[in-house]
Amino acid sequence: MLDKIPNAEEMTALVGKSLYDIWNKLCILIDEKYEMECLWNKGGKAWTYEYKYRRGGKTLCALYARENCVGFMIILGKDERLKFDKDRNSYSKEVQKIYDETKTYHDGKWLMFEPTDTALFDDFVRLLGIKRKPNRK
Repeated sequence: MLDKIPNAEEMTALVGKSLYDIWNKLCILIDEKYEMECLWNKGGKAWTYEYKYRRGGKTLCALYARENCVGFMIILGKDERLKFDKDRNSYSKEVQKIYDETKTYHDGKWLMFEPTDTALFDDFVRLLGIKRKPNRK
């Protein structure tokens, strides 16, 4: 856990104004569809911060922040990968490329996106839907 959650000024200073806007839009998108517990944490070696969406001990996705970069990670387990594969052609070429280039581990594919605009947000929503049905009306 983090001792101090970063405020808007600190996040803007870290990732920049345009990426902080993308971060906020992505959070709003997820919050509109899912009621989740949100946890701030250190981002490990590669990132400054992690902002994780969890419910019932399961992680839906996580957002990451470091200097001039934001990340969106979703982990697809075996059954979820089968669902993605069935529908893969309806995803953008960029999402398919990241999926194909991501190593498969024993617990799934850890897909990491570094969005610089909202172009992939529809795909992100569909990926989240594979993991868990939205629980907000």
